[in-house]
Amino acid sequence: MFQIYEAPAEGQHTAERVARLREVMERAGVDAFLVPHADEYMNEYVPPCGQRLAWLTGFMGSAGIAVVARKSAALFVDGRYILQAPEQVDTGLFEILQSPAAKPAEWLGKHLKTGAVVGFDPWLHAPAAVEDLEKELEGKRIKLKALAKNPVDRVWGRQRPAPPQGTVVLHPLKYAGKSAEDKLKDLQALLKREGQDAAVLTFPDSICWLFNIRGADVAHNPIVLAFAIVPASGKPELFVDPVKIDPEAKAYLATLAKLSAPVALERRLGALKQAGSVVRISPAAPLWFMRRLKGGKVRMVRATDPCLLPKARKNATEIKGTRTAHKRDGAAMARFLAWLDREAETDRLDEIAVAQKLETMRSETQALKEISFDTISGAGPNGAIVHYRVTTATNRKLRSGELYLVDSGAQYLDGTTDVTRTVAIGKPTQEMQERFTLVLKGHIAIATARFPKGTRGIELDPFARRALWEAGLDFDHGTGHGVGSYLSVHEGPQSISKGGMVALEPGMIVSNEPGYYKAGAYGIRIENLVLVNEPEMAAGGERETMGFETLTLVPIDRRLVVAEMLSAAELDWLNAYHRRVRGIIGPELGPQDRAWLEEATAMIRPPIVIPQIAQRTSASK
Repeated sequence: MFQIYEAPAEGQHTAERVARLREVMERAGVDAFLVPHADEYMNEYVPPCGQRLAWLTGFMGSAGIAVVARKSAALFVDGRYILQAPEQVDTGLFEILQSPAAKPAEWLGKHLKTGAVVGFDPWLHAPAAVEDLEKELEGKRIKLKALAKNPVDRVWGRQRPAPPQGTVVLHPLKYAGKSAEDKLKDLQALLKREGQDAAVLTFPDSICWLFNIRGADVAHNPIVLAFAIVPASGKPELFVDPVKIDPEAKAYLATLAKLSAPVALERRLGALKQAGSVVRISPAAPLWFMRRLKGGKVRMVRATDPCLLPKARKNATEIKGTRTAHKRDGAAMARFLAWLDREAETDRLDEIAVAQKLETMRSETQALKEISFDTISGAGPNGAIVHYRVTTATNRKLRSGELYLVDSGAQYLDGTTDVTRTVAIGKPTQEMQERFTLVLKGHIAIATARFPKGTRGIELDPFARRALWEAGLDFDHGTGHGVGSYLSVHEGPQSISKGGMVALEPGMIVSNEPGYYKAGAYGIRIENLVLVNEPEMAAGGERETMGFETLTLVPIDRRLVVAEMLSAAELDWLNAYHRRVRGIIGPELGPQDRAWLEEATAMIRPPIVIPQIAQRTSASK
């Protein structure tokens, strides 16, 4: 099994660890210290050695930042984690605040005296974030100080896990669709056009995509932790622990790049600095790189990682692969949901058992390489915790009359999947059905959207929320994130969200996952992955528009749909989607599961409206 369920030890020693951290802070001459959820590669998902925030606070989410002052501390999380954080963190030690409404600068301004010093690790923060914080603290004359050694690491000491050493593997051309040589030529041509001598690459998924390699350094993410410098002419240099490279990978990579140990990186940056090179680096890269390049004759150009957009625009091979992966995954999900329906009301199932069953059914495809993230398996009130992670301490039985939310995905060589379904266990309440249908209306609004070139995710995000807004409801997470091709399940730069500032382009894959969460009661989310299509001219139209192809092939629970709340067009979409699921997935199933699928995807007919016939009164006769 790829997922573990033991209750985390983090959080059990928080008070002691915070006290020791404060001692180290005092010796370092800082009045507060910033502890983000990030590693030196700025990953969302980090290896054990980089889980400083979890180790210190007990918080296990994938985004957040703690601020520890001498006598107080706070943890800032977004809306996905506002219910989860207080369950995992000692609220006597850490004040839990929801960002972006609450800001670390405001908290620091209230809790620190004029002239105080805030320490940070330059490996774990992007330059813009540090610069913004400096400006916000100027009025209080509070200064930021980059520390050469992270105080959390000093406290963690020898108990801190060693860096991962997953083996580098080749990602074959039959899945990648484009050779590493051609990708490098394109990147170098871009650098020459823009007058840049080199690009410094700091994001592992970009490097894996560029060199057509994969790894096993981070759970559920087939990435290699590495850095790279790509010159406009000549061989790039790949900085990766040589222990990770076996003879096959070495022979392949040696034709593409010079291989160096990570310790050589600082020296190479120094050489660029002294040569007066024009160096491209992402503004989201760790500040450490900017500090090493600053000065001398170098000219830094802060520009988007040049791999991001090409990686996001899936090529024809990757698109074909993801369709195959979703067909395979849809059949596994159908077998799982059929099993769940047969067993759900036996009172024998719990969140862990169900998540394990789903992983087993994906494993039976003989193609599963990993799950794409820890399965969110939430029964009843646990489903209201957006990024809930079940453990032996929180495990809950599936009970009749409640909702069960399962958000899961798989890593296959030909594609990465991510799907959420909300399932009725027994008879749902009218409120559950109505709110599910509001979420479904938002999901359909995204699935059927047409939009011109240049449309950004921020402009589509309200489509998913309108029906909920009209009912006075909403959800505190983005509607959709980008997805990689046998890479990270969360991929940028595209998203459908309030922060989605990048235009959607053909070949991009994004999730479509509106939701609703009633704290202490239930959660609802309906998630499919969708592919941005090529632009087309509508009959009689004046501008080409794009739309989405729904990739995910998994039934949506009809028992939770209130048909009369759907328009005729919405009902047509749902019935057509289910016909498509039945036609593609049905032949992959055995007789029992196929019978279940027939029922689960049966047509929902519009309600029959019987006109009211006025009765004649005696006076009208």
